[in-house]
Amino acid sequence: MKLEVFPSSIETSRELILRLVEIMKEEPGKVFNIAVSGGNTPALMFDLWANEYMDITPWNRMHIYWVDERCVPPDDSDSNYGMMRNLLLGLTPIPYENVFRIRGEAKPAKEALRYSELVRQQVPLKQGWPEFDIILLGAGDDGHTSSIFPGQENLLTSSSIYVVSTHPRNGQKRIAMTGYPILNARHVIFLITGKSKADIVEEICNSGDTGPAAYIAHHAQNVELFMDKGAALYIEDQSKKDVN
Repeated sequence: MKLEVFPSSIETSRELILRLVEIMKEEPGKVFNIAVSGGNTPALMFDLWANEYMDITPWNRMHIYWVDERCVPPDDSDSNYGMMRNLLLGLTPIPYENVFRIRGEAKPAKEALRYSELVRQQVPLKQGWPEFDIILLGAGDDGHTSSIFPGQENLLTSSSIYVVSTHPRNGQKRIAMTGYPILNARHVIFLITGKSKADIVEEICNSGDTGPAAYIAHHAQNVELFMDKGAALYIEDQSKKDVN
């Protein structure tokens, strides 16, 4: 696990964008299958990407998928697809056919099956599971990732690519990528910012598999954590050593 710590959330987001572009430039003839997460944290990154890094990004070599989605229509303020469309995708020259959204307005169980099959058909398989080139993850202050919440760890070993999960506090249904396809990805990159995430970052880095985010961070290959100083508050000394 490689830790990258930057002074602010803006600088963290900028460095993550540059890292993504760098990965894609290392293989100039390749189309990259990239799965993105929603929530509040990546919104800043999407906004900066559209406004500052449009010209250096190989949009035509990106196929965009979602790690998770809230079961709401795309125009709902909770929609992960809607947020990325408004801040980034709608402003870029990425071809329409390169964007594969989860239909949050559909019946959850049927949509989890449909999207699982779509991903199985579109993304190359390795050892029976889709092999995404890059998966971007976040981590909630409760330790959840990919809308897999503490107490739902059985979803990490599901035999399905996507499943229906339920937010434990508000009961909202979500479509979530399960553990095996995440672990199978070539690059797994977490974006975690803010002092409210400091406890969970410390848990991810220094504890056992105590929650979904920690489990993924410990078992996926080529894991990178991009954090600001607030999120890295309790691991500052260790993170500096690892980064350097």
